[in-house]
Amino acid sequence: MKVLAALVRRDLRLALRQGTGAGTALGFFLTVMVLLPLGVGPDQALLQRIAPGALWIALLLSVLLSADRIFQADFEDGSLELMTMGPAALEIVVTMKGLAHWLTTGLPLAIAAPLLGFLLNLDAALIGPLVLAMGLGSVALSLLASLGAAVTVGIRRGGLLVSLLILPLYVPVVIFGVAASGGAGGVNIATPSLMILAAIALVALVTVPFAAAAALRAYMH
Repeated sequence: MKVLAALVRRDLRLALRQGTGAGTALGFFLTVMVLLPLGVGPDQALLQRIAPGALWIALLLSVLLSADRIFQADFEDGSLELMTMGPAALEIVVTMKGLAHWLTTGLPLAIAAPLLGFLLNLDAALIGPLVLAMGLGSVALSLLASLGAAVTVGIRRGGLLVSLLILPLYVPVVIFGVAASGGAGGVNIATPSLMILAAIALVALVTVPFAAAAALRAYMH
């Protein structure tokens, strides 16, 4: 456990030092939220209707922005190879890397989303469901991002390839995330959609570490 905690702390320090975590993601998120009303127009009712969906799309793109860097630096400096030979199973290492990515990208965006959502005239009644849905959904997004990063770890500048690989896997998360946030179907669909979103996050937590670890071992050997 000490080794895994040290790994998470190391990734958090590197993200803060290099500015590739919450700062970059929040900057991109803010840019989208500022430019979208300018493109859509001043129709407050329209902005309120599209606010949950726009926030989810911005979250997805912000996660994709940093996905390729989850394993790339470790692969280039050789520390990833040491992790494969360390005392902790590689599947657990992958899970911790995904957790660090979520802490530096997904969680800050989920917390900041309601504040930025007011730029789109977000309904105040949707703040609670939106934060909860984004908190759960961003877990799945970060785990799936770690899978894409593992598959493309040996490819230089593989950010576009990561996006192409994992974007289809993001579709169910966005669909049920928007529904759970109250952006589609009203309040009645929120609870079932939230349960499905939690199930997607749990499935990703169980399956992605094994798939990502297998991809990393294929590059290491």
